[in-house]
Amino acid sequence: MKKIFCSFLILFLLFTYQSFSQTKGKLVIVGGSQTSEIVKKYVELAGGKDARIIVIPNAGSEPVRWSKVQVEEFEEFGAKADYILFTRETADDEANLKKMDWANAVFFLGGDQSDLARDMLGTKLLIKVFDIYNNGGVVGGSSAGAAIMSEVMITGNELVNKDSTVSFVTIEKGNVEVKTGFGFLKNAIVDQHFLKRKRHNRTIASLIEHPNLFGIAIDESTGIIVYPDETFEVLGSNQVLVYDPTNGKDIREDKNGNLGISDMKLHVLISGDKFDMKTRKVIK
Repeated sequence: MKKIFCSFLILFLLFTYQSFSQTKGKLVIVGGSQTSEIVKKYVELAGGKDARIIVIPNAGSEPVRWSKVQVEEFEEFGAKADYILFTRETADDEANLKKMDWANAVFFLGGDQSDLARDMLGTKLLIKVFDIYNNGGVVGGSSAGAAIMSEVMITGNELVNKDSTVSFVTIEKGNVEVKTGFGFLKNAIVDQHFLKRKRHNRTIASLIEHPNLFGIAIDESTGIIVYPDETFEVLGSNQVLVYDPTNGKDIREDKNGNLGISDMKLHVLISGDKFDMKTRKVIK
């Protein structure tokens, strides 16, 4: 009972902290397969030779291997980097928290975003990540590490068409599973590998069911830098699509559960484009 109470207390403190802290940091959110250009920019934002980066690999199936690869990439651009390995039970070990005190940047690797959420939500370790972010540091992630950034998180699982041999062939009510992510972005849903893996259906469906949010759909080899003023800039080789249903009309459903909406906005952004998340408009 005591452990349950402590977990709830940590969750409460985390969300209270997020709500009242003045964010000074930056986010680097990558749609997968980050390029040298993106890695270099991440290191520059984290301080270049003064960057101290912690890699968190919990989403992946080979955490040691891919952590070492990512650490080497950061070090090639002059950063100091390390990684931590933990489970839900060991997340708040003193050694992990000390490493976070050393860092001024964090990077979440790809894999399964639900595993990241399982291991970190409600922990002191995640509070430490927010400490870094709110004090001017950089928090980044690729693939699953991108999906985890939003508060409403697409898991990648289907709830209705579980036996489908092709993923998300419908825009259907109740099919896209969402869970709680880390909440660095509270007003958007992030999707990744977007054009490469043809994920339009799941993003559109999730937004019709959450019409107060907008979607940031990032392709591979592409990322966004989110600044403290709630604008972001696109960098990389491909595109970022922004879906905005907030002024959409006539959300509807047919007898088969198919969803409809009118006047949903779509922005197709390329490298160098900037977007204001407060006004939901491209910055000219």
